[in-house]
Amino acid sequence: MSNKMNKIFIVIGFVVIIAVLIFSFFSLDSNTSDLKNEFGYKDISSAELMDMMNNKDFLLIDVHIPEQQHIKGTDMFIPYEEINLNFNKLPSDKSKKIVLYCRSGSMSAEASKILVERGYTNVYNLKNGVNEWKYLGYPME
Repeated sequence: MSNKMNKIFIVIGFVVIIAVLIFSFFSLDSNTSDLKNEFGYKDISSAELMDMMNNKDFLLIDVHIPEQQHIKGTDMFIPYEEINLNFNKLPSDKSKKIVLYCRSGSMSAEASKILVERGYTNVYNLKNGVNEWKYLGYPME
């Protein structure tokens, strides 16, 4: 009986260890900016963009129409529906980092898709736009 109980405790112990490992793997706080979505660009949160602003090495573009108050540090405004007409304003090196934003993230997502289709490989979209940025109290121009 004692031998049978020991085997049961060993099996239960292994199950608990496996469950803890699986839970730990899925609950890791990963940086989503390293993961491209199915369209080939990277969605980032306002907190991630704020961290990136501390060592700004990218072009920050507001694509919202109508033009809105800009995030502090914005480099230019290009209406999302005119992104195709303004490639001359973008870096010729298509591996340069470009971050797009709008009010809610939908217009910048559309513009991000276009940039990826045109060969840009380092495109970021502020997924919740200026709405989240302002809500968190981050700086505006």
